[in-house]
Amino acid sequence: MAAAASSSSSTTTTTTAEEELTLTVKWSGREYTVRVCGDDSVGELKRRICEATNVLPKRQKLLYPKLGPMKLSDDSVLLSQLPLKSSIKMTMVGTVEDEIIVDPVDAPEVVDDFELGQDEVVDIKDKEVNKQKLRRRAGQYKIEIRNPCRKGKKLLVLDIDYTLFDHRSTAENPLELMRPYLHEFLSAAYAEYDIMIWSATSMKWVELKMGQLGVLSHPNYKITALLDHMAMITVQSDSRGIFDCKPLGLIWAQFPEKFRDEPAKWFGDQAFPESSFNRGSDQELVKLTQYLLAIADLSDLSELDHSRWESFSEADNIKRRRHS
Repeated sequence: MAAAASSSSSTTTTTTAEEELTLTVKWSGREYTVRVCGDDSVGELKRRICEATNVLPKRQKLLYPKLGPMKLSDDSVLLSQLPLKSSIKMTMVGTVEDEIIVDPVDAPEVVDDFELGQDEVVDIKDKEVNKQKLRRRAGQYKIEIRNPCRKGKKLLVLDIDYTLFDHRSTAENPLELMRPYLHEFLSAAYAEYDIMIWSATSMKWVELKMGQLGVLSHPNYKITALLDHMAMITVQSDSRGIFDCKPLGLIWAQFPEKFRDEPAKWFGDQAFPESSFNRGSDQELVKLTQYLLAIADLSDLSELDHSRWESFSEADNIKRRRHS
């Protein structure tokens, strides 16, 4: 998505989608070099700045004389739509959160895979601009392995936000925010799957919360890796416009042995908001455990309709095996 140069009546030009920009960001008396592309969004720029300064994107205020403050406060605006060029200097105002007072209430809205229809998935996946972003992010973001992948195990990628933990609640005790049957679910799933956990928040917050819940030190299961907001990208869709997403292709690129011929169809469980009101009735992870164990022996998951996972039965599994 390229923005054309302005008319001859103006000397201001915009960046093309493919053009790489090397920007200088001044913060706290120092200058930092940040590299982005025209098809990146302001939100992507903030993530790159966070990588250099440790100031979370939501705590950043970017200032550039030729742009009004509103332009750089809208994370969905593409850099190709702004009068930016390499070598410019901008100022960032923000504070590093050395103490974990990280309140993910202001975390960005993220569209999950299972919220998208199949046509939307194809639309997003086939756009060259999104492919380029994914390739760049896969080269920039290194997944740190906490525990090695096990041979012959499928990979289960879980979203921490609402799936395992009610991250918007104001409850002080983390155990009050933990989804019921979390440890039982992870223990059972670990028997058949390697497990990665992904959050739209910072790694510091992810490690803190998972540590407080005992997920990182539980004797019955091990977490292969944690991923944070730095692994996300902003994508364009004809139907939804520009939004943040967690690209599973980033994991495929670094763990090709886990994804033969990219057999990736994904599903989502029900969100877990207002945890204090639902703890007594929430059985979602119990049902999800049953589903994951029922399909664990299938050699190809690509034929499953994960949008109907709650209605999947063992009878379906037996019938599928007979025809395989």
